Amino acid sequence: MSSPNPTLTSHPATLTAVIGGTGMNQWPGLEIHSSLAMQTPYGEPSAPLAIGQIGGHPALFLARHGEGHKIPPHRINYRANLWALREAGAREVVAIAAVGAMAEWFAPGEIALPADLIDYTWGREHTYSDGAPDAEVHHVELTHPYTPALRGRIASAARQAGVRIGGAGVMAVSQGPRLETPAEITRMCRDGCDMVGMTGMPEAALAAELGVSYACIAVSVNWAAGIGSGGIHDEIRQSIERGMAKVQATLARLLAQGPVDATG
Repeated sequence: MSSPNPTLTSHPATLTAVIGGTGMNQWPGLEIHSSLAMQTPYGEPSAPLAIGQIGGHPALFLARHGEGHKIPPHRINYRANLWALREAGAREVVAIAAVGAMAEWFAPGEIALPADLIDYTWGREHTYSDGAPDAEVHHVELTHPYTPALRGRIASAARQAGVRIGGAGVMAVSQGPRLETPAEITRMCRDGCDMVGMTGMPEAALAAELGVSYACIAVSVNWAAGIGSGGIHDEIRQSIERGMAKVQATLARLLAQGPVDATG
C-alpha cells in the first residue's frame, strides 16, 4: 500500500481531486508540480496522479481513461483509482463526465449536477467488500450517491463563475463502450433518467465506501439515441468544447473557495 505523498499531507483540511473523462483527459490551467505513480492493493490506477495548483490552490488530477484516453469504461480500475486518490490525501472528488442527454432541459453544451443514479452496468469490480477472509462486509449506504454538501459548493462556484447549471436529475450508467440503442434510451427515460454516461458506477459507491465526498459535473455532449437528429459523433465534437470550458471555470471557482471539512 502506498503512503500519502508528504507534499500533499502538508495541506490542511480537504484536498480536492478531479477525475477527468472524455473531453478532459488533461486539466487545462493546472500548474503541475509533480506526477505520482501509485501502487494500491487493487493494482495500478488509470494513470499517475498529477499534483499541482489552480490559482495557487492545491489539487489532484487523474485521467480516468489513462494517458492518451485508451482505457474503455468497462476496463477502468475504479477501485485502484479511488484508493490512490484517497491515499494521496483527497477527501473530496469531483468527477467530470461527458454524457448523452435525455431531459429536454439538458441541451448539448450545458452542464448539470446529477443528484441520483441508476446502475445498468455489469461485471465491474464494484466494491472493496470482496469477501476477503480478514475483511468485514460493508453495506454502504447510497441514499445520496452524490454528496449534497459538495454538490452545493459546486453549484455556488458555477454561479460565481457565471456558469448556468442546467439542473440536477438522475444519471443512467450504461456499460459501454458502445453507445445505447434508441430502445435502451426509451427504457431509461421510463425509469426516470435524465442523462446517460458510462463511468458513474462504481465510482460513486467506491467513494462512499472510502468515506470520500463525491460529486459529478455532467457535460451534455449530445442528445441520446433516438432523441436528437443528425449524427451523434458530429454533435459531440461541436458540444464538448463549450461544455468543458464551463467545467474549467467552475472548478477554478470551487478551488478558490478554499478547503473545507469533508463531512457533508
